[in-house]
Amino acid sequence: MPGTNLTREEAADRARLISVSSYEVELDLTVGPESFGSSSTVRFTAEPGSATFADLVTDGPIHEITLNGRSLDPAAVFADSRIALDGLEAENVLHVRADCQYSHTGEGLHRMVDPVDGGVFLYTQFEVPDARRVFADFEQPDLKAAFRFTVTAPETWELFSNSPTPKPEALGEGRAVWRFEPTERISTYITALVAGDYGVVRKDYTSANGTVIPMAVAARRSLMEYLDADEIFDVTFKGFDYFEAKFDQPYPFPKYDQLFVPEYNAGAMENAGCVTFRESYVFRSKVTDASYERRAETILHELAHMWFGDLVTMEWWNDLWLNESFATYASVRCQADATRWSGAWTTFANAEKTWAYAQDQLPSTHPIVAEIPDLEAVYVNFDGITYAKGASVLKQLVAYVGDEAFFQGLRTYFRRHAWGNTRLSDLLGALEEASGRDLAAWSKAWLETAGPNTLRAEFTLAEDGTYATFAVLQEAPKDYPTLRPHRIAIGLYERGETGLARVRRVELDVDGARTEVPELVGERQPDVLVLNDDDLSYAKIRFDERSIATLIESIGEFTESLPRALAWVSTWDMMRNGELAASAYVPLVLSGAAKETQIGVLQSLQGQAKSAIELYAAPQHREALAERWAAFAHEQLLAAAPGSDIQLSWAKALASSALTEAQLSLLGGLLDGSEQIDGLTVDTDLRWALLARLAAMGRADAAQIDAELAQDPTAAGKRHALTCRAAIPTAEAKEEAWASAVESDKLTNEELLAVIAGFKQNEQRELLQPYVARYFEVVTRLWAERTPHMAQMLVAGLYPLLTVDQAVVDAVDVVLAETDEKVVPPALRRMLLEQRDGTLRLLRGQAVDANA
Repeated sequence: MPGTNLTREEAADRARLISVSSYEVELDLTVGPESFGSSSTVRFTAEPGSATFADLVTDGPIHEITLNGRSLDPAAVFADSRIALDGLEAENVLHVRADCQYSHTGEGLHRMVDPVDGGVFLYTQFEVPDARRVFADFEQPDLKAAFRFTVTAPETWELFSNSPTPKPEALGEGRAVWRFEPTERISTYITALVAGDYGVVRKDYTSANGTVIPMAVAARRSLMEYLDADEIFDVTFKGFDYFEAKFDQPYPFPKYDQLFVPEYNAGAMENAGCVTFRESYVFRSKVTDASYERRAETILHELAHMWFGDLVTMEWWNDLWLNESFATYASVRCQADATRWSGAWTTFANAEKTWAYAQDQLPSTHPIVAEIPDLEAVYVNFDGITYAKGASVLKQLVAYVGDEAFFQGLRTYFRRHAWGNTRLSDLLGALEEASGRDLAAWSKAWLETAGPNTLRAEFTLAEDGTYATFAVLQEAPKDYPTLRPHRIAIGLYERGETGLARVRRVELDVDGARTEVPELVGERQPDVLVLNDDDLSYAKIRFDERSIATLIESIGEFTESLPRALAWVSTWDMMRNGELAASAYVPLVLSGAAKETQIGVLQSLQGQAKSAIELYAAPQHREALAERWAAFAHEQLLAAAPGSDIQLSWAKALASSALTEAQLSLLGGLLDGSEQIDGLTVDTDLRWALLARLAAMGRADAAQIDAELAQDPTAAGKRHALTCRAAIPTAEAKEEAWASAVESDKLTNEELLAVIAGFKQNEQRELLQPYVARYFEVVTRLWAERTPHMAQMLVAGLYPLLTVDQAVVDAVDVVLAETDEKVVPPALRRMLLEQRDGTLRLLRGQAVDANA
């Protein structure tokens, strides 16, 4: 019974049998609040006499199925979300008319009613295989076709799809129909429809060749006062200029809309010419520049997808990296080269590569070019390897083949495969032509093998303190023993009047287990030695004892942001791997965080310090470290420049860690207005952050939460209130939160995340203890009953990570002992193995810290 799954072999067989030319999709959005009318007419060729299936996910009813004018009985041909089709002809027409259901999980066609003004908001999210929740189709990326959408909706609504929005035709009784022009040949998963009471800002972009691209930025009407459309257009225009020049390929679609939609289950989605973003990127309260930088990277990432993924699309999901790695690399490069965020590679090193290194050390690690046997495996593969490791390796590939050759290869790739589907070999072939290099060995080492390498310095010192010998050692995990070629720089840093500055740099190739570095023989041992300086390669680095001692005292004294970020990344990884005790890592953060100038790096450090204390510190050290961290956050908040990003970041750090009477009283005073800090604006989102901490510490009750919600009766306010209620330290509050998440499926995807965030509180471990066993009782049921996205949130979000005990590992093992893949499918098995690895990592970390 395939259910909603599809194997790679089934997709390949279907692609051999048929070729799709066009879809005509008619949707009626005026049926009611639960369902909508869907009519799909698909024209395709096939091998005469063959049989295949079309896809449709619906609870029905299915009103009509016809194939080449022949009526098919839905009861006979529709099962397991598939429509069986036999007796195919050379030319075929499939027509399916059904009622489909709106979702509240961000999958398919999502529907939301704004509690502020009653506005209705719809949008589609089809990645990975959810176009079939809206219309009957052949749901796989290599069966591209032209799509023509015709949509009936309330006449006052705004509508957006892949083609420019046509003038609506009035139907009477407040209804109208929009007849969109056909698209170019695109994959099902990047088709889109956004409809509802949206507010819109429009602007045109003129390409270098004179082509005018109409653009729109839209959001819910109740958020329009916060929508900084000019800033969004500015970043977008810079991206268009940069990508059209670098790719030498005009933007491939007739318009470009960016739509900020509610209750989204991802960061954004690259629908062709109709990009959707989570609306948290519309900042209704003050945020730091790190949030603007992250939003800009997301905007540029989705824009890059118009070429990487939409114009040229992977054949199957094992080449997902052809989409995501390239879009990530291109977006960061554009940020660094063409926007005000010239330090984007520092942010990338600190955030994305930290994510990649962590993912690459899990038992589920996989090559960048992953083996994806079926759709269920795709859901859990949107990870740090596909995005961040892939982008890191591409950065190294650019250095390997040369910048000009790299982009010349991409231009060839786009021209050769426009509107088609590709594999890894297609891209490598184009790059080999442009560079003259054989990339087979490079691909094997970097794209087709898993696991990170670790680089260490091995040296001896002469009596005068200079290096007598020096070599770089390369290691690989036992299970993934590949030693790769690395192009790295080695930086020697000395303390001086201005801080820790580089006094010597050597660039070299590292290959094999040991690489001698004669250039450093005779050099004086520096205060800090940085391997992989300038972040040229993807490799974990380790510091020698002298460097670690200097970093603990002076990590904040680097005169440049990138080596400091590399030091932060490495020391965090050392702590996670049990090579540095949490009781040493937290003082390291305390010594450098006050001097950190990169706001994104600072905010990462604040989160990592909190995790180190709550998860990696031995229980006997946890309280003292937590008190020390909260006191430090309090001090930094009061010392920060009024109105600065630094001040806001420390306000939020204290709001997540306050412990003492004085600290909690300050939070309460900021909330009720009896306390003020010069320059700190206690706006809506900060108020909720303050209230959440007070609720978690037993200083705010349900009545206070209700009162705050009355002041902010928005969708965001409702979610914040759910977090606060779930955070209350009573058995009743925990039971209510658990029941709403586990025993009911009424929460939307964002509401579910909000409940989980409040449910798990560091200071409430005893209250949470009964839910350890309950989690393992329901985990397989949740996976079977919920949609893929909701199931992943529940499995990962409710896992008892705060209970660092071998008994949790044993409980995971009991579930994993089940061999029936219907009970524990491979995707669930992977997620549980990752969570199990996390608990084992914490057990090791706490043991190291106990002996520190």
